Amino acid sequence: MDPNIYSLNQLHQFSSCFIGLHSLNSKSTLKFSQSSTFNASPRELGPLRLGFRSNSPVVACSSVSEIESETSSPAAKRSVSVSPVYVPTPVNRETRTPHSGYHFDGTTRQFFEGWYFKVSIPARKQSFCFMYSVENPAFKRTLTPLEMLQHGPRFTGVGAQVLGANGKYICQYSEESQNFWGSRHELALGNTFVANKASRPPGKEVPPQEFNRKVLEGFQVSPLWNQGFICDDGRTYYAKTVNTARWEYSTRPIYGWGDVGSKQKSTAGWAAALPIFEPHWQICMASGLSTGWIEWDGERFEFQDAPSYSEKNWGGGFPRKWFWAQCNVFEGARGKISLTTAGGLRQLPGLTETFENTALIGVHYDGIFYEFVPWNGVVTWEIAQWGYWNIAAENKTHMVELEATTTDSGTTLRAPTVEAGLTPACLDTCLGDLTLKIWEKNVGGSKGKLILDVKSDMAALEVGGGPWFNTWKGKTTTPEVIKSALQVPIDVEGIFGLAPFLKPPGL
Repeated sequence: MDPNIYSLNQLHQFSSCFIGLHSLNSKSTLKFSQSSTFNASPRELGPLRLGFRSNSPVVACSSVSEIESETSSPAAKRSVSVSPVYVPTPVNRETRTPHSGYHFDGTTRQFFEGWYFKVSIPARKQSFCFMYSVENPAFKRTLTPLEMLQHGPRFTGVGAQVLGANGKYICQYSEESQNFWGSRHELALGNTFVANKASRPPGKEVPPQEFNRKVLEGFQVSPLWNQGFICDDGRTYYAKTVNTARWEYSTRPIYGWGDVGSKQKSTAGWAAALPIFEPHWQICMASGLSTGWIEWDGERFEFQDAPSYSEKNWGGGFPRKWFWAQCNVFEGARGKISLTTAGGLRQLPGLTETFENTALIGVHYDGIFYEFVPWNGVVTWEIAQWGYWNIAAENKTHMVELEATTTDSGTTLRAPTVEAGLTPACLDTCLGDLTLKIWEKNVGGSKGKLILDVKSDMAALEVGGGPWFNTWKGKTTTPEVIKSALQVPIDVEGIFGLAPFLKPPGL
């Protein structure tokens, strides 16, 4: 087993102490010059080109016409600092997926929710992954001895992690969650680690200037905006860290989780509305284009229309072990093609410890969503302890294969676990080499016309949980009764649309 991979049996040895660090006030300026239209078709997106400023920040432009118009004048040789434009989250946005909201129901059951946002900068072959999590928010602070007698041991708190350029890492964590907030039915959340003494921490999405005025250390994120400033808490001895990270960027969603212009799907089907088959998983934005800046390790990365992605998990705890891969930076098609795949060994509900293999592959290409899930086909995989991912699937109409490798040693990240709270539990890289192919199926079920054949050297890859004693060869094993039930076309959101006051949190 790779020395950086930790099984759930080993997690108890990691400390969860918190060391607070002082920060400077955030100073940022917004220029409202960027278009606030967020519903462009993938076919309308021009090829992505990137260039460099003399002092090393990254600048990305989205269309050939923009680049030609800039380079035709002498002023074009002087790069202009990128300024993201904040737009409040609109009501009934087109790419909103089910389960965009915060799923905490107010009860004291074991619960976590985690969010993941990724921005890739192809010109530098660097990516930034922002991970936010909250654990057992029914308890705003660490449990008292009486609460532990009543509810058992629980880990509480809020974490913010960033895996950034050159595989470096930062994490800030607090065992308290009283300054965390999440929108009940929308992808919006935030937390204040350290507030300005003269201000009350925000309890909802606020304009960037107000956030910067009130929050010294913390974050806020929505489907269209992500900003924050955090300090490393000194607990990470197993990875290269940076002392601070600051960021502000806007996002224009392109793909949710479904065909463009159609009703977006729940990643795990309608059963995700029930507290079973946990943890649940939802891709919130398969692909988008982000504009803004990130200050990291003494360097300011600036980008325009950089490929981006977001997803989330929630429930009682993570699977026994899992794998994951995501990519939306392909040669000649950055942002227009998006792949997400994952699989896990998860516990089925019941009195006995019964586990199942489950996995899926989702691909967005030219506005069409190709979905390969256990209830419409079969997914198979071969995943090494580290360095090799091979996953294939088929449904009634198509077949897909992907293979990924990496020579990067990876960076160990934390995940919220039942056994040890937010603790090292997975190994990640954003430097994977990946090939992706999709075929139409012939009448006899064999491979027919090849409709997609692309490559990338910026795939995000992960293995987690364990123990991983050897290569994991698996196949989806969903019981037939569950497979049949998941194929029933139940419109959960439509049902609750008739009685919105009964709509559960998160949906």
